[in-house]
Amino acid sequence: MTDDAHPGLTGDLFTTIDHVGIAVPDLDEAIAFYAATFGISSVHEETNEEQGVREAMLTVGSGETRVQLLAPLTPESTIAKFIGRSGPGLQQLAFRVTDLDAVSATLRERGLRLLYGAPRRGTSGSRVNFVHPKDAGGVLVELVEPAAHG
Repeated sequence: MTDDAHPGLTGDLFTTIDHVGIAVPDLDEAIAFYAATFGISSVHEETNEEQGVREAMLTVGSGETRVQLLAPLTPESTIAKFIGRSGPGLQQLAFRVTDLDAVSATLRERGLRLLYGAPRRGTSGSRVNFVHPKDAGGVLVELVEPAAHG
């Protein structure tokens, strides 16, 4: 089924759950906990200055499903504020998309607010934007278009 507003864009806007983001106060401690307790390990780590986080992607099962651990770089970062307000824990649900611009336009047409006017750089050079939690039942929904290199 195609979306009439965006020819070629299927009615299913998302291709899969890309990852679940978890806010943690200490990235190294959290990576060690997930490895020792659940047997899942980090396959990618990076610092994203623009987002104000140090992050790690942990692979689950076959590797298609990921858990993203997010630790604040500064006390003013969004993740630090989240931890201060809610404590460590589930911070976001990320869906993978093939065309972030088209999905963003469709969601805006459906009355949802996105946090950024234009996509920003995410993990591994992906393009990302977020649906405002007040428009998504209290859930911060991330939209992820992976970089061409995967």
